[in-house]
Amino acid sequence: MPMEPGRYTFGPENATLTVRTKRTGAASKAGHDLLLEVTSWSATLELTRDAADTRLGLTADAGSLRVLEGTGGIQALDDDDRAGIEQTIDDEVLKGTAIEFRSSTVELGADGAPAAVTGELELAGSRHPISFELHSGERGRLSGTAVVRQTDWDMKPYSALFGTLKVADDVEVAVETEPHAG
Repeated sequence: MPMEPGRYTFGPENATLTVRTKRTGAASKAGHDLLLEVTSWSATLELTRDAADTRLGLTADAGSLRVLEGTGGIQALDDDDRAGIEQTIDDEVLKGTAIEFRSSTVELGADGAPAAVTGELELAGSRHPISFELHSGERGRLSGTAVVRQTDWDMKPYSALFGTLKVADDVEVAVETEPHAG
């Protein structure tokens, strides 16, 4: 079923926005690969029949990332560990700065849904281009993944234990919307 032109809004009530990190370094066995959920965000898709007029924008609250799971590591994450990770991300990694994406071009697929998106991502006070693909599914469901290389945004990946445990530079950001009525 093709997506109909119109204005679509997304956020935690009808979609998920997640961030996945991996660990690296000599002491990587001590750390955890993390799956984080962004709990305060909104996106708007202005879908037209003409790709040149189609726009996608997203804003997210840098302080709203919550740890869903931590895999690997010597021991399981407890509530204090999760709270500490969330605080560190807000204070030391993202520093409470704006997260905003604005498309510059959107290519539409055969079903009329966005298929490839290019734009600028503002993250940690820097703005840089980024591209990603979107996949459409049943009843207008959209999903996509983008890889954000932290150093491209002048971010130093978090490290601990004198640099022997680090978050990998590449972080995976994924979005998945619920199907639309109709």
